[in-house]
Amino acid sequence: MNGFDEQVPTDEEFSYGEGYDEEGYVIRPNKSQLRRDSMALLDLGKKLADFEVIKLQRMNLPEELFKALLDAKKIRQNSARKRHFKFVGKLLRSMETEALEKTVHDVEYGTEQENAQFHHVERWRTRLLNADNHAAFTQLMVEYPQADAGRMRQLIRNAHKESEQSKPPRSSRLLFQVLRELLIG
Repeated sequence: MNGFDEQVPTDEEFSYGEGYDEEGYVIRPNKSQLRRDSMALLDLGKKLADFEVIKLQRMNLPEELFKALLDAKKIRQNSARKRHFKFVGKLLRSMETEALEKTVHDVEYGTEQENAQFHHVERWRTRLLNADNHAAFTQLMVEYPQADAGRMRQLIRNAHKESEQSKPPRSSRLLFQVLRELLIG
């Protein structure tokens, strides 16, 4: 025997304890998961940097993170930007980010919903302004009986006249506003 066998403790003598599993293997975090988490925080930092300053102020962010996000808006060079966002990711790792992630999701979802509503109103206006499309007007009146039919007809007539005379689309814009109030509320 060599002299080393006597110095190595047996399984019964060695207590693996915390950081080891029952078979004696070291328990360490999954590197791929750590990398995915790090990239998610980096993306969160980039999304936060895209927010307006007023929205960032309302979020009650830590002072250092807030300042780093403001600095990120000024950096244009790509390599410096990458380096700076790594710093922002480091700051985000040191804090609880669930509330920030929820806020970013709500803002993104809210924007998508606003865009969808805008397009819905825009489609209605286009249908109503389509030359001699009485069916669309009738359908609108059936779906929304509380609408002011007289005002809507007047706006449609005025929009057609403005279009024919190459004037600014004032009535078309007013029609959009009336439809937005009617459809969205």
